[in-house]
Parts: sequence; structure tokens; C-alpha cells
Amino acid sequence: MKNTDFPNIIKIKDRLVGENQPVYFVADIGANFDGNLEKAKKLAFAAKEAGADVVKFQSFLSSKIVSGPSFAKIHLKGVHGSWKKPIDEVFKEAEFPREWHKELMDYCKRIGTTFSSSPYDFEAVDLMSDLGVGFFKIGSGEITWHEMLRYIANKGKPMILATGDSTLAEIDEAIRVIEETGNKQLILLQCITNYPSKIESANIKVLKTYQTAFNIITGYSDHSPGDVVVLGSIALGAKVIEKHFTLSNDDRGPDHPHSMNPDAFRQMVERARMLEKALGGTRKMVVEEESETVIVQRRSLHARKVIKEGEIISKESIIELRPAVGIAPKFKGIIVGKRAKKNIGAEEAIYWEDIG
Repeated sequence: MKNTDFPNIIKIKDRLVGENQPVYFVADIGANFDGNLEKAKKLAFAAKEAGADVVKFQSFLSSKIVSGPSFAKIHLKGVHGSWKKPIDEVFKEAEFPREWHKELMDYCKRIGTTFSSSPYDFEAVDLMSDLGVGFFKIGSGEITWHEMLRYIANKGKPMILATGDSTLAEIDEAIRVIEETGNKQLILLQCITNYPSKIESANIKVLKTYQTAFNIITGYSDHSPGDVVVLGSIALGAKVIEKHFTLSNDDRGPDHPHSMNPDAFRQMVERARMLEKALGGTRKMVVEEESETVIVQRRSLHARKVIKEGEIISKESIIELRPAVGIAPKFKGIIVGKRAKKNIGAEEAIYWEDIG
């Protein structure tokens, strides 16, 4: 069933996100801080300089997000299967210590950017709420954990929900769970949950499905190379873009290879801002720079030969030529059979005051 009461603009801190607003760029640091608080700060500063609106980390504890024994029993062929260490050990090394959150948030305030972090357990949700984050980003993997969705929604803050590896039915269920709390501040992101994901798998057009089915603000959490998917998403109405961010793709760690470095991120933002200008509005009009070409490239009625005063104008005595300074060609049938009020030279434009 179509939802019709989601807002088309949501306020996140001092930024409006949604209809007729600039795209909101989220730099997802993931595990790219490599266990180092100072590197986390460098990433935050670099992301801000590259045009990110918010610098986002991930708040999880390995023991509360993965089961080592269960992962050990399955054979993985994707990126997780390429890791040289057990899954739980990799996650343990990627933990963002809870005691760092406030210091990093304060640092982000000092440098003029926004801090956020995706919570993956109830205590992390409380921590984010107590710190006063502007929104909750909910990862794709949580979409069927309805208790968590409800818990986050009840905090009363805006939510950005990614929908990777989800069916439309599962997305609809998640939205209904959130709606039942009375919190309507929701943004839906298309996502392909693979690292990196293939451009040909992006399915950008599903954004139109989300917009039609749920009447909701949409965006894209992109793991594909480059900015093709990002720009395509913006063209289809995406208002939030999330990309992994690193200082260098050569750094060691699970997220660095598929992340954007500062130069690539900056170029993406610059290209997106140009695209926003190019998209314009829905009203078709003659813009200022066309004010001359609308005359130069259009035609008007001219005399094919000399037309003498008092002569009846025939179809054969008229030719359609540029520029459009005289009577428009669509009125040709009206002036045929009229008399010329003055002499009109060959190839001269015919004006309404010339005929009677």
C-alpha cells in the first residue's frame, strides 16, 4: 500500500535534505581509521575538505554483531571469504572504541563538519542519542531486525535506511514497523551489498519504485567503482549519497580498496553539484542564453520576390527564412489572400503592419 505522509524535506542538524535541496553527501569511514583515533580525525578533516556533509563511522562490538563459530561453519566466496583471518577477529580489529565517540564528535564540531555513526546494538543507539547525532543511519543488514528498527525510531530522530540485499516486501515491512512508532523522518537508500559492487548490478531505477510506492525521500549507498552510479542516482532524484572514504586506496584493511580517496570524492561532489545545476526544474522555458538564438535559428515569413503595394499575397510569393523577425510561419495561411499595404522587397521580412 502506498504511503503518502512521509515528509519531502527532513532537517538534519542545520541542513535541509529532500525536495529542491542539495544532495547530502555521507562519507562512510567504515574500518578505514585502522584502529587509530588520530587517523580517524585525519579522515574526518579530509572528508570535510573533499565536500562531505557528514563523516560517518560504524559503532559495533564484535561480540554483538557476529558469531565466530557460525561463520567458521560456512564457506564464503565473496569479500568476506577473502579475509585471511576469522570473521570475528576482523570485526574485532575494526571496532570503533566507544570512548572515542565524544572526542571525535567534538573534533568534527571544531572543524565545521558533522559526525555520525551507524549503531549495531542497543547500547550504541543510546550512545548516539546521548551524543546528539543528527540522524541514525541503519545498515542494510538490520532491515529484518524489527526490534532494532523500532528502538531506533523511538529515539525520534531522522533515519536513513539502506536497503541492500532486500526484497520490496521486506522493505515495506521495515517501513511499516518504523511508521507504527509515529516517526516519519525516514530516507530510503538503494544499495547493492557487495564490496565492491558491480556497476551493472546497481539497479538505479528502483529509486523511482521507492518514490512511487512509498512517496519518500530516496538516496543511494554506493559501493561501485567511480561515480557513475552516484550521478545516475542524482539524475533520478536521489537526495542522499553515501560512499566509503579512505585517505589512500593502498592502505591495508578490508574497506580501503573499494573506498574513494579524497581526490575522487572531491571530484564526485563537484560533478554532482554541476549535475544539480544542469537538472534545473520541471518547467520548460526559453532561458536567457537562448534569447538571441530563438530569433536566429527560427524562421519567419519573407517575400520570395518583390511584392508591390496593393498586390494580393499568394503562397508562391512567400518563403520561410531565418531570422524570426517577422510573422511566424504558422500564420502563413492567414496572410495568403491579403493585400500588401506597402512595397516589400525580395527576401525582406513580412510584418503584420505590412498587410491588410
